[in-house]
Amino acid sequence: MTFIFSYNLVIGHLHTLHRGRHCGGGSSAPAPAPPPRGHHKNWEWPSECWHITVDIGGLGDFVSVQAAVDAVPENNMVNVIIHIRPGIYIEKVVVPATKPYITFQGSGREMTMIEWHDRACDPGADGQQLHTYRTASVTVFASHFSARNISFKNTAPAPMPGMEGWQAAAFRISGDKAYFLGCGFYGHQDTLCDDAGRHYFKDCYIEGSIDFIFGNGRSMYKDCEIHSIAKRFGSIAAQDRTSPDEKTGFSFVNCRVTGTGPVYVGRAMGQYSRIVYSYTYFDDLVAHGGWDDWDHTSGKNM
Repeated sequence: MTFIFSYNLVIGHLHTLHRGRHCGGGSSAPAPAPPPRGHHKNWEWPSECWHITVDIGGLGDFVSVQAAVDAVPENNMVNVIIHIRPGIYIEKVVVPATKPYITFQGSGREMTMIEWHDRACDPGADGQQLHTYRTASVTVFASHFSARNISFKNTAPAPMPGMEGWQAAAFRISGDKAYFLGCGFYGHQDTLCDDAGRHYFKDCYIEGSIDFIFGNGRSMYKDCEIHSIAKRFGSIAAQDRTSPDEKTGFSFVNCRVTGTGPVYVGRAMGQYSRIVYSYTYFDDLVAHGGWDDWDHTSGKNM
């Protein structure tokens, strides 16, 4: 068993953000800590910066996160750090593909939270069911997104056994080259949609019960706590690699898997699903066999 990828393939340089200066020069606002340094030139961020402040009490530039995102110009080519002050922001947020280089900077995982409550069976604006991928409280399609010290939550109730359409994502990342530091992801079924692209999660907390990390991203989870709240039976990761040629998969390194079970540590959402756990601690919650083939006939690669 080998690692899917190295740090250099997952993350590049982030910089302190300050309008009109090289990032890192002269801003009094807290800046994102840089990820592990590498030499992957395609991951370099631009040096020009803007700051935006969101304050739910009206003491910032905007009172909602979506309003701050909307203020970023289309085809943005500068770093934009959105400082989100303490509070629970009850809204659904979308960062479109035309707005890269955005950072959500919270005040602490337990102090700043964005939450919504959609389920897959709920109707959308078009009257059709949302289905899983459109339930996310926060969705990011843009590349070069980062978040620090903030939580994302879906407050939909836990599904009862046998109930369908209760998938409820807290966060969906569909953009390439994303970085998360000290973030929280809270939900029940399908909490974190690690949909597509290269992503790095460091010192994060991810909570759920069924397939609560899922998708076809190429992602590393380092020093994270993966917390199961399954009441009867659950599963942690469902990876959707559908071809042996795809360079995707989930790698969990030096993580802690805690909570209740029994749970499968992985399920083969795709025919060639790939999940790696390395130097990871598990509470006594792993289901017999550890892995669910999800009716696929391919061999295990866990």
